[in-house]
Amino acid sequence: MAEQDQRLAEALAREGRRLDRFIRRQVADAADAEDILQDVFVELVEATRLAASIEHVGAWLFRVARNRVIDLLRKRRPEISTAQPIAASAEGEPAIFEDLLPSADQGPEAAYARQILLDELEEAIEELPEEQRRVFVAHEIDGQSFKTLADATGVSINTLLGRKRYAVLHLRKRLKAIHDDFLTHS
Repeated sequence: MAEQDQRLAEALAREGRRLDRFIRRQVADAADAEDILQDVFVELVEATRLAASIEHVGAWLFRVARNRVIDLLRKRRPEISTAQPIAASAEGEPAIFEDLLPSADQGPEAAYARQILLDELEEAIEELPEEQRRVFVAHEIDGQSFKTLADATGVSINTLLGRKRYAVLHLRKRLKAIHDDFLTHS
């Protein structure tokens, strides 16, 4: 048992800082990153206690950490709110996404079209590379400023702006066909 504890301590000392940096690059919230790090360490201890043979401890730690990060992101998958303002109208009033969708009260065809549009938007957001998706969701859906995002992630505002720009370009391209189809059938 003492030998196992010694090997665990050595592995954590060797990989701990790199693993912590890896997790913090993936997860903006420091408390979430710390929780994931602790979960990975606990899982290593449990696996070792259960006599699991882990040949490459470093690779194993990073694989478990990546899986925990993915689990967290899936759990916090953004919900698209149709009541959020998305832009200002020509009169300066906030335009609401809900106003651009067919009303569910207009019958089954409108409800179906509405669901198709929401599903396509959600799917298009999911297709974005992780960094672009995080910036787009944080800014457009969660309403965070680029300054707040830069402070939380340590990424420059210009880099965040670039990531959002690429996200918007992808979404425009991806949703153009459904937009055009929707307009021709409206």
